[in-house]
Amino acid sequence: MSDMLRSPTFFVGAQRAAARLEEFHRHEQQLTEEYQKYKPLCFNARAYQKTHPTKSRMGHRDADRTCVSPMMLGVADGVSQIETYGIDASLLPEQLLANCSERAMAGLVPGASVDAELRYDGPIPLLRDAFEETDCLGSTTVVLAIMDNINTQIHGKLHPMVAVITIGDCELLMLRRLNKRSGPLDAIFHTEMQRIDGHCQQPLQLARVDERIDPAFDESITVEVIERGSAVHCVSAYEGDIIVMGSDGVFDNLFLDEIVEVCNSMMPPSDGKFVPKSDILLQQISQKLVSLCHSKTTKANGQLPDTPIGKGGKMDDTSVVVAEVVQWTGEHQEAWAPPSFWRWDFFSCAGAGNGCSVDASDSGCSVDAIESRMEYEDDMTPAYQRRNRNDGLSPRKPRRRNRNDEDDDACSIA
Repeated sequence: MSDMLRSPTFFVGAQRAAARLEEFHRHEQQLTEEYQKYKPLCFNARAYQKTHPTKSRMGHRDADRTCVSPMMLGVADGVSQIETYGIDASLLPEQLLANCSERAMAGLVPGASVDAELRYDGPIPLLRDAFEETDCLGSTTVVLAIMDNINTQIHGKLHPMVAVITIGDCELLMLRRLNKRSGPLDAIFHTEMQRIDGHCQQPLQLARVDERIDPAFDESITVEVIERGSAVHCVSAYEGDIIVMGSDGVFDNLFLDEIVEVCNSMMPPSDGKFVPKSDILLQQISQKLVSLCHSKTTKANGQLPDTPIGKGGKMDDTSVVVAEVVQWTGEHQEAWAPPSFWRWDFFSCAGAGNGCSVDASDSGCSVDAIESRMEYEDDMTPAYQRRNRNDGLSPRKPRRRNRNDEDDDACSIA
């Protein structure tokens, strides 16, 4: 019964995953050509996560990780079955998102000079190179949303787009007011889950494991998962768009119209000039969605509520990122364009009462890999402004693999 309540995500062997990659791969553009004067855009976002109370009472550790920055949003859900081998399932997701965020901010800040070796070439190279820089053992699903103002074009003119890459069953939902400012938010884009044979506990994964878990594991297969199995979408971005991202604990328990309803109830339309939503409001929406997810697993009037996977849903760790697309301003430039040697650090983790400390001992990765200090409610402040960097840690600069056959995965339409 305890195993049923925990609802673990199972590790999927490398060979089994590799045999199914073609059915998962997507590379699509969803473009709208509504005219707007070009202006660089970015994300304003808040993240919230909480272990399901039942799992928390059982001593389960939350392996979800979230990451928010002006140029990238991320959710990664560590595979909990890894814990049975003495591996902290949260470390690989944490390290992976840290590397992704470094690369996104190094290559996509508007107006910043970019070192050739850090040039952004699309979501697949970014995720692949970020994974190759990790050294933690583990397995994780992931979804990234990357704001690209400098590489994407429609009919030869720059047009901001959000590049979305997913591996596994973390998901993203994008909302927009189709009737200008006076209409409600409508769902315009939604990713699909990637699950082996549709099994809700066997998603496609990024992994690095040893012979204890998978004697046939080969890290090149994980790279193949990224290059051949990932789903990539490029979606036009406009000021005021809302993005909701979450782990499977969100989208297994909530129908899309329930998420849209929460967003519309807390962000009613305005007839006036666009005004960005407050940080507090975005935080409240993320907390409301997590609370609603958890409520689906308890009876109401003697009945379990309906969910996308059946009555009562799934007792699971639940992490949500809620973001609004806003204009990149001089204030953003001043706050988010530090010297290139600073290491980016923007995480939120755990739920009320759960600390965010990590123990490097016996974890299967280096202390440097888990140096980031996470906060429960992310305040979108760059790490170099949040703390004194004179902590004895050497700065790290993202490296770039040289590839003669590397495809340019940036989004454009002739």
